[in-house]
Amino acid sequence: MEVVLKEDIENLGHMGDVVKVKDGYARNYLLPRGLVVLADKKSLKALEHEQRMIAQRRERLNKEAQGISSKLAGVSLEFTAKVGEEGRLFGSVTNMDIEKALKEQGVDVDRRRILLDTPIKNVGEYNVPIRLRPEVTPSIKVKVVSEDGPEGGEAETAAAAEAGTAPEAQPPIGEGEEQPKES
Repeated sequence: MEVVLKEDIENLGHMGDVVKVKDGYARNYLLPRGLVVLADKKSLKALEHEQRMIAQRRERLNKEAQGISSKLAGVSLEFTAKVGEEGRLFGSVTNMDIEKALKEQGVDVDRRRILLDTPIKNVGEYNVPIRLRPEVTPSIKVKVVSEDGPEGGEAETAAAAEAGTAPEAQPPIGEGEEQPKES
């Protein structure tokens, strides 16, 4: 069955494309949700009108995406987290955390649009792309820092050394004490 897409559908096509899909997929999924219009002889004039409407809608959505993209251009997010050894976080920074931080800054982006392959689990700076439209994919800077300070896990070992629990903090063997003999 040939249909005209009213919206961009991943792995199928963009708005206004005429695509051939299985009958059941069109009848049971696409048509009830209003994602497509049938592309048959009866609806040729309606199809032309629909394509003009889709083109206008695509243009409007692209303009909105460009506006959001310009807002995101200056956005830099900073997350503080507890850090263990070697700068690894005890938790992680996910796309839901990024979505929440963006909302606090007045930018509303759906978390599924944030292209974070795996959650951030280390201290550092990251560029995170956000797919607003297929043609518009800005990136934001996400910085993850330690609650303890810039050193992260190294601060914990320095605190342990000051407390005298680390091996390098033990006093050296004195002159009057007997040194272990090597055999």
